[in-house]
Order: sequence, then structure tokens, then C-alpha cells
Amino acid sequence: MCEECREKIEYIHQPRCMKCGKPIRNEEEEFCPDCRKRKFSYEQGRSLWLHREPVSRAVYDFKFHNKRIYGDIFAKECVRVYSGTLKKWQIKEIIPVPLHPAKRRRRGYNQAELLADGIGRRMGIPVNAECIYRIKKTIPQKKFDGRARRKNIASAFAIDAEWEPAGNVLIVDDIYTTGSTVEEITKLLKKRGAQKVYFLTISIGQGL
Repeated sequence: MCEECREKIEYIHQPRCMKCGKPIRNEEEEFCPDCRKRKFSYEQGRSLWLHREPVSRAVYDFKFHNKRIYGDIFAKECVRVYSGTLKKWQIKEIIPVPLHPAKRRRRGYNQAELLADGIGRRMGIPVNAECIYRIKKTIPQKKFDGRARRKNIASAFAIDAEWEPAGNVLIVDDIYTTGSTVEEITKLLKKRGAQKVYFLTISIGQGL
């Protein structure tokens, strides 16, 4: 990452939401407005950067313009910033958010899986890209607001009948906005016996 871009990027520091990690203005508040409105099933989550330029452009290129090499750059930065957090969370398995098979065939890769592989390799944590799969071809979440996103993503995922939880699980994705995707997957994992579920993303939005 060049120094010019590094200076423009907004890393997320305190004060931030104790639940999803979004930045908050008031140091006396524990949770962001989103997490105060809605109870999430996951334990906690963190993201590297706010979803603003130049981050938003880099993530877009990573997803849609075959910039697969960005996955390793993002993974390296995730580990640099959050290796201590991942150890504290005692993560035993990393699970990337899956793409629908049709979308994966068209794109040629799953950006969340590339990111998860880079993090897992550096942290020595196994990655399971097969246990969660998408059974519903959803409309891109960016087209909806919070409530519509939840409806759009409802029942979009399924879990492998043979998956057995190894302990605490980390969900990895490129962007966290309203938490609807992470929530759907968390409920599936916990229903099957996952002890605690956390998430880590490259960037995070600033509210519904």
C-alpha cells in the first residue's frame, strides 16, 4: 500500500461501538444507533476502515475487476491490526461469506474466501469455505435500506449437514453495513452448536 493512499484511509479507532465496531461520536456511549435498535446474535465484530474513498474504490475493484491480489494486501493489514483481537477471541475456524454459485461462476472467485484464506494462512487458523452455502440468488444488498436488506437476505444460506463446530468461529466478508448477512449466518452457526461467532471485514459503513 502506497503512503499516499495510507494517509487518506480512515482506520477505525476508539471510540467505537462495542458490538459491531462502527465509530461513534460520543465516548460515553457503548453502542452505535444501529446496535441500540437491533439485537444481533454475534458476539462482536471489527473492520479495518470506513467505507470511503479510496477504500470503497479498492474494495469495488477487488470484487468486480479481478484485482485478486488486493485480497492478500487486505488480509495482511487485517492481521497486522487485529491479530491480537483474533487471539483474544480464540478463533478456531474462519468461514467466508459465500457467493451464489451462479455469481461465483460469472466472477470466477469469491473475494471473501480470498480474504479469509490470507488471514487464516497468516494466523494458522483453518478456513472452511464449504460449510455455509448460498441457496437463494439475492439482489445486491446495496440497493436496499436496513429492513429491506433483512428481507432480501432471509433464508439465503444453508449449512452443511456434516459440519461440526470446533469452537469459536470468525465470519469474514468484504463490507459490513447493516449486519443482515452476518446475522443470518450467525444464526445458522449457533443453531448447529458454534459457541461464539465474531466477524471481521475490510470496511464498514456508517449506519442505516
